[in-house]
Amino acid sequence: MSDLLKKGFHLGIGAAISGKEMFEKMVNEMVKRGEISPTQAKSMVNNWIAKGETKDKEWNDQAKARMQDQFKELGFVSREEYEKLEARIQRLENFYLDNK
Repeated sequence: MSDLLKKGFHLGIGAAISGKEMFEKMVNEMVKRGEISPTQAKSMVNNWIAKGETKDKEWNDQAKARMQDQFKELGFVSREEYEKLEARIQRLENFYLDNK
């Protein structure tokens, strides 16, 4: 992995961790001030985590779709297409051998 890519990745991870820590600190302060209950705080944190996981899955799905489109554009076949061709070849070979 290039050094620039590594630094960018580490920057993103650091920002995510820092954001999480800041959010948790803010929620804990709200509990201390009596603005929300510990149960509400836990619910807020869990909701925030769930939203992050949903967004992560969404981004991963989008990236996967873009990658698949690029592979198709380059002429690559999908695993499913490959397996269909492999099965077709096997059937043709079997037919040929049976009728020899």
